[in-house]
Amino acid sequence: MKDVLCIYYSRSGKTRQAMEDIAGALDAELVEITDGQDRSGWKGYLRSGMEAMRTSTRPLQPFETQRPLEEYRLVIVGTPVWAGRCSSVIRALLKRRGLELPETAYVLTRGCQRRYEEIYEQMDGYIAKPHALACSLRVDDVGYEFWRDKFLQAVRALLDQ
Repeated sequence: MKDVLCIYYSRSGKTRQAMEDIAGALDAELVEITDGQDRSGWKGYLRSGMEAMRTSTRPLQPFETQRPLEEYRLVIVGTPVWAGRCSSVIRALLKRRGLELPETAYVLTRGCQRRYEEIYEQMDGYIAKPHALACSLRVDDVGYEFWRDKFLQAVRALLDQ
């Protein structure tokens, strides 16, 4: 399904793992984005949380997709949860290019039990129409595969319509 784009940011590798799993299962294009900031270690962790709380963003590094964003049937946006919000890198993408996204779905990766579903509405504020699907995943958690597969099933059903 090369008409599906999985685009994401990952600081620790957890979001990368989830998005690689999802893109592989859907045979979708996979693109990682960054703003070029060093977010490693505890300083990077603190910096990332502060940016998320302030809702500040930095310019993104250039990235390429196989086609213009508006030509995909579905764009799946993957982000880690930072301080109860989407990452500042994904916020930058949505602020700058969100109106170009056609149908969207969200994948949140989180480190705790809380699902943070209110983040979906935060992200919807930057796109033309509300998201079609979303899931909140804890990579390495017992329920990860169940919720990932449930999301994949919903994506396939949406694309079959």
